[in-house]
Amino acid sequence: MPTQVTTEQVKELRDNTGISVMQCKRALEEADGDMKKALAILKKTSSDIALKKVNREVKDGRVGIKVIEEGKDKKAVLVSLLCETDFVARNEDFTNLLDRLSDKALKEGVEKMKAEAKDMIDSIIQKTGENIQLGEAYEVSGKVLGTYVHNNKIGVIVSLTGGSAELAKDIAMQVTALEPENEKALLEQEFIKDTSVTIGGLLAKAGAKIKEVKRCSI
Repeated sequence: MPTQVTTEQVKELRDNTGISVMQCKRALEEADGDMKKALAILKKTSSDIALKKVNREVKDGRVGIKVIEEGKDKKAVLVSLLCETDFVARNEDFTNLLDRLSDKALKEGVEKMKAEAKDMIDSIIQKTGENIQLGEAYEVSGKVLGTYVHNNKIGVIVSLTGGSAELAKDIAMQVTALEPENEKALLEQEFIKDTSVTIGGLLAKAGAKIKEVKRCSI
């Protein structure tokens, strides 16, 4: 006979994992009410489900950018999370997952986030029924940063030496819209807000130079 588990135990496990009430109840029964064992059972189940979906094409998703002040410098992370359909890309569990992955990358570093992403992703695969994969993840630091996200599908971070945050954001918008192949092509492009000047001219006028650009699109 399965161990009788309490409603409170099921609620605690569900709150910790976000997985359905019935799955939590079954895991607790199998674990004889032991919370740690139940968590391990759910983790294995999530991993098994994710493995079965790993070859399904992920052609949708979202990008997210987060920025933090670090003394006189700023740090930004750009993270993309991929799924199969726009329906899941708009799902609250999926958007919250991207938010948590981005927070972890910002606070603990991109490599630490990548190392821990699988377990975080697997439980959401179990909930949504779709293959979900971590896409690109970048970290950019500098005194002058500009960021831009378009429709949650394209994200850009620009770091400048000199200039202003407003200028960096304008250049991020430019890179979002026109996707130059390299920095030389970007410098020669007409500025989308004022075609009488190039990006190179805009930077020269501000006494600024491009330090780093990261772009990600889905």
